[in-house]
Amino acid sequence: MNNTIIFSLCAWFLATSGIAANPDAARPNVIFIMCDDLGYGDIHCLAPETSKIATPCADQLAREGMIFTDAHSGSSVCTPTRYGIMTGRYSWRTRLQKGVVTGFAPSLIAHDRPTVASFLQKQGYHTGIVGKWHLDFRYLNPQTGEAYVQKQHKTPPVGAKIPDGPVRRGFDYYHGFHHARNMEAVVENDEVIAHDATINMLPRLTRKSVEYIAARAKDRRPFFLYVPLGSPHTPIVPSQAWQGKSPLGAYGDFVMETDAVVGAISNALQRHGMTDNTLVIFTSDNGCSKAAGIDKLAAQGHKVSAHLRGSKADIWDGGHRIPFIARWPGHIQPGSTSMQLICLVDLFATLEELTEHRVKGLGCEDSVSFLPALGGKPIDSTRAGVIHHSISGHFAYRQGKWKLCLARASGGWSSPRENQAPLDSLPGQLYDIEIDPSEMTNLYDAKPEVVARLVSQLKSDVLRGRSTTGPPAQNDVQDIVLWKSKEKSNSSAGRSRKKKKQ
Repeated sequence: MNNTIIFSLCAWFLATSGIAANPDAARPNVIFIMCDDLGYGDIHCLAPETSKIATPCADQLAREGMIFTDAHSGSSVCTPTRYGIMTGRYSWRTRLQKGVVTGFAPSLIAHDRPTVASFLQKQGYHTGIVGKWHLDFRYLNPQTGEAYVQKQHKTPPVGAKIPDGPVRRGFDYYHGFHHARNMEAVVENDEVIAHDATINMLPRLTRKSVEYIAARAKDRRPFFLYVPLGSPHTPIVPSQAWQGKSPLGAYGDFVMETDAVVGAISNALQRHGMTDNTLVIFTSDNGCSKAAGIDKLAAQGHKVSAHLRGSKADIWDGGHRIPFIARWPGHIQPGSTSMQLICLVDLFATLEELTEHRVKGLGCEDSVSFLPALGGKPIDSTRAGVIHHSISGHFAYRQGKWKLCLARASGGWSSPRENQAPLDSLPGQLYDIEIDPSEMTNLYDAKPEVVARLVSQLKSDVLRGRSTTGPPAQNDVQDIVLWKSKEKSNSSAGRSRKKKKQ
């Protein structure tokens, strides 16, 4: 039997048996690009009537893929959202009950908790992160091994070692920084390698993302690249090449430069023939910050949150409804739209379904796969609703068309803040999002049965340590207070069992 016949028989067997000749070729690469403080209304294709900033690269991604119109971050501020993305678990189940972390402290992600990166590593993926971590890690003196103290080192020294950063949480490669206040400290893998001006960070991250893709093109393994950008978060520092590009000033310039990262990554994939086998997701960690000059931008006709109420830090949708665009040629219908409710905490379960593997034991307690939605099918959710969280720790619960806010006002930075709410304000807010997406008509008093049902479900999701089906899990803290406003300050979800293993 000659070689041609043997080859043909082998090819026939592999095709009819469902076994791929190269198993890695059947598994897609995944690139997850997350902007920092980019509002829903900042992307032109999402709000063409009120967005005055050109975002051609994100718009092109949308034409080639799918827009999600009801996607939400896990919180209306940075750190909690990033924790949820990495772990498939809401951050308020940890010690972080409000606000964000500031670095120079042990990682918020416990060493034994699976992350999307460590999970994908076990499935044979190469894993990389280029950008902002903002989940805490320590900086150690390379000579003594002692931890540097933040009060003594505004910027961690070059040479400082990092014992609990991304490469200790499942990533094979890391290049970036911790958070905005330490952006000058450039980290590679587990060491501070340089100090650089903040204006150089976005070009650096763009360059390193493209270099990573080029390096992976030489390897047959699939890869996961997480690109958590530090823009357009403050400091608003568009590089010289982008200054003056937008009529809206520095913020508009910075958004345009941020959008260009999507183009650079797309071009790199195309150049190396990797576009068709790569799922690209473009999103943001929360809404636009008031530091962008929201009122001034609005006066110029640009609404950072489009039709939504509020912005970064708030419990209203402007704080946590975010741009979310996905492209995967051959799997996602170009130019399509999904109105299904998803959350960034859902990335983990989506990657589980994508790889046809499940994390065992600990992990993924609040994550639901949105993979069916990418193919235009309904999401099969085991979660009753999505939980929102503001900077001050105020909760909201979304179930179908209903959204319940356990707050008297914004729960964040928008007026009125909680301490500015009138004394006769209702203790909570209930909105029909289908007919009132701007959250202007409070139905809290008019629909007490809906309020009671949502509060009960929220309590259950908190106390069970998970919001998806499965065995009860444990929160990391004993007491999680649901009602933060003064009238309800003594009400809580009760005491959850303290986690035995810290």
